[in-house]
Amino acid sequence: MFGIPGKQAVSITPKAEVQIAKLMAKEGHMGLRIGVKKGGCAGMEYTMDYVNEVDANDELVEQNGARVMIAPMAQMFLFGTEIDYETSLLESGFKFRNPNVTDACGCGESIKFKDVEELQADAAKI
Repeated sequence: MFGIPGKQAVSITPKAEVQIAKLMAKEGHMGLRIGVKKGGCAGMEYTMDYVNEVDANDELVEQNGARVMIAPMAQMFLFGTEIDYETSLLESGFKFRNPNVTDACGCGESIKFKDVEELQADAAKI
C-alpha cells in the first residue's frame, strides 16, 4: 500500500530478529503484526499481535527467520522505522526508532506523528 519499490518498510536489528523468531516458534505463529492505534497521552500507541496468516494488504518484512507484517493503516506512520529489542536490569522489550515521531510522552509508551501531508512529502523525497 504505502511502499517504495526496492526499499523495506521497516528494518529489524539482529536482537529483534532473534526475539521475533523465538516468539513465532514458541506458539507456531506465522509472525507478528505491528500497527498503531489511538491512545495514550501523546495520541498514538504501537501495537503488536501474533498472526497466523498474512493479510493481502499487509506489508511483509522478512529478515533471517523473523517475519513482521505491517497493518495497512500503520504503513505510512511506520515507514523507515528500526525495530530493536533491548534488555536492561528492569525491563525487556521491543523499541521502535521511528523518524516519523515528533513527540512522545514521558514514559515512552505513547507517540505523536508528523502530519499526513509531511509524511507524504517525506516519502516523495526518497
